[in-house]
Amino acid sequence: MNASSTHDNRAWLVLENGTIYEGSSIGKRGESFGELVFNTACTGYQEILTDPSYKGQVVMMTSPEMGNTGINTEDMESTAMHASGFVVRRLSKVTSNWRAAGCLDTALKYAGIVGIEGVDTRAITRSVRSEGALKCGITTNAHRLQEFLEEVKAQPSLDDQDLVFQVCTPKAYTLKGTQVDGHLYALNRLVAVDYGIKQNILRQLQKLVAEIVVLPATATYEEVLAYTPDAVFLSNGPGDPRRLGGAVTLAKRCIDNGLPIFGICLGHQILSLALGLSAEKMPFGHHGGNHPVKDVELGVIYITSQNHSYGVCPPTDAHLAQEILITHVNLNDGTVEGMRHQHLPVMSVQFHPEASPGPEEASVIFHQFVEACANAQVKTAPAEIVVS
Repeated sequence: MNASSTHDNRAWLVLENGTIYEGSSIGKRGESFGELVFNTACTGYQEILTDPSYKGQVVMMTSPEMGNTGINTEDMESTAMHASGFVVRRLSKVTSNWRAAGCLDTALKYAGIVGIEGVDTRAITRSVRSEGALKCGITTNAHRLQEFLEEVKAQPSLDDQDLVFQVCTPKAYTLKGTQVDGHLYALNRLVAVDYGIKQNILRQLQKLVAEIVVLPATATYEEVLAYTPDAVFLSNGPGDPRRLGGAVTLAKRCIDNGLPIFGICLGHQILSLALGLSAEKMPFGHHGGNHPVKDVELGVIYITSQNHSYGVCPPTDAHLAQEILITHVNLNDGTVEGMRHQHLPVMSVQFHPEASPGPEEASVIFHQFVEACANAQVKTAPAEIVVS
């Protein structure tokens, strides 16, 4: 615990295994619950906190100090902070950056995020790595820690929550491309299905597409096709892909009708399920901006940004193994990081080529996708279109 902590400012991080860490309160005083994940990024806490994929999770940063660059108005990945809680070794008391519009602690209070500093984040990280995902809670109430532990244990797991529908857009909207150099756009219209989309994904796509129609997570094939898109994009988002039967059905129908389709993170998992692959909960997931991923076809290694607790299993069926090419693998643990269909315009990656935060060297993936779309022969089924 920080030497500066006072009795009135104490907070506790309580893990479902019964371990309790005492520290100092940051952000809002009160209580919060979620699944504890550790993030190895050294910077980018604002993008992490505002990433909708962290809905239902308490984020712990492994880098020892956070907050020294403050909060600005430009690096938001959505309109709100979605993390259930925030855990750091030390919160900087000094904000120093030319873009800073305020400090992190004030922003956490404004967003209603309960946090804690002054705990041994290395020891907690080792616990998560050895035991797997752990439910947790943060409380500033010293008088009910044992009762609070029981409430932590009783919390639903990520597998049992429908988190996507808490973060996706409630209605469709349209974005125009942002090219200014006079070049032709690679695609005229893209339909992006929002399962918790990050803003920098849209910014990257706007450089390549004349018009993007963003639809809610409830979108059906008929609703997608009504916009006559050149291609479909399935976004990142929180939670278990196996709960998203409607999204998997949408992806299947796009694939069956030859509509080019691309997915990132949760979108990658949805596409993989639609193709007949399986997904499973990872022991502690991948969260950070420094994960090495190899492009199997090109032999190139990218350092990537990642945020996922579920992963895709490689094909075991002989027919699927012939149809689906695993294009990217994680060099830390060998897990699947990307795939494409051998004969259909279908591709996806598990990592985040748009970064935010993290390195941007994998952004070439967006160009590969639009090039594949431009070369694909789009086959639709007009007789199935139902426009209300």
